[in-house]
Amino acid sequence: MRQIINFFLKKKFDQYFLRDHNIAKKIVNYLSFENYNTVVEIGPGLGILTQYLLINNPYHHIFLIEIDEELVSFLRRNFPISKEKIIHIDFLKWNPEEVNLQNFAIIGNFPYNISSQILFHILRYNQYIPECIGMFQKEVAKRITSHKGKKTYGILSVLVQTFYDVKYLFTIKEKVFFPIPNVQSAVISLKRKNENTNFNKNMLFQCVKIAFNQRRKKLKNSLQLFKHIPNFQKIPFLNKRAEELSVKEFLQLTKEIEIRK
Repeated sequence: MRQIINFFLKKKFDQYFLRDHNIAKKIVNYLSFENYNTVVEIGPGLGILTQYLLINNPYHHIFLIEIDEELVSFLRRNFPISKEKIIHIDFLKWNPEEVNLQNFAIIGNFPYNISSQILFHILRYNQYIPECIGMFQKEVAKRITSHKGKKTYGILSVLVQTFYDVKYLFTIKEKVFFPIPNVQSAVISLKRKNENTNFNKNMLFQCVKIAFNQRRKKLKNSLQLFKHIPNFQKIPFLNKRAEELSVKEFLQLTKEIEIRK
């Protein structure tokens, strides 16, 4: 396996290959398959997760999205998945609507350098994605699952938790990867909320990003973009800082701004 990995390894794709089969099985087993029968794996690499997706769920539809052309060839040679379901593309440019996918889970060992961007892309299509099991750098996983008042609480925390119930599953040591990374990894679970989502999604993203990009300021100062709207000063929470607002309070803030516009 080491020889195969050396052949495929490309630094530009930030590739770290999981080698521990027990961990791979454990990750796949967290998929619930509740109300969906299609799984999209991001960055399958040499297929350590893929093989257990196929073993455990032979009657479900599996799509693989891989950016490395050589790995795409490897996957097509070694896994009984139709070629049109092994997609050679950058996930950040992938549109599920183009392949008529409207209800599917996501799983993957996400590249550290684009893991936040992967999450934002998932949020873009969250109406199609009821569940996600993902491996992240441990620090990023902590940020995603963090709550108000903590230093790790930020943009990812609020936006992901607006749409998904988030759970930190387990930590993974460095030694189970090749090459060995300088950081630990962690697996988290996202399960889409069924709550009312009657709010302006773009407005929420805008407010949260502005607020946390100036997190030391009170919201009445960081959200000056909206100071022209009627009764701006009466909007709730303006005397607080971003890290002091819960996810629900950010939603309320967004709705208040939208109503007054």
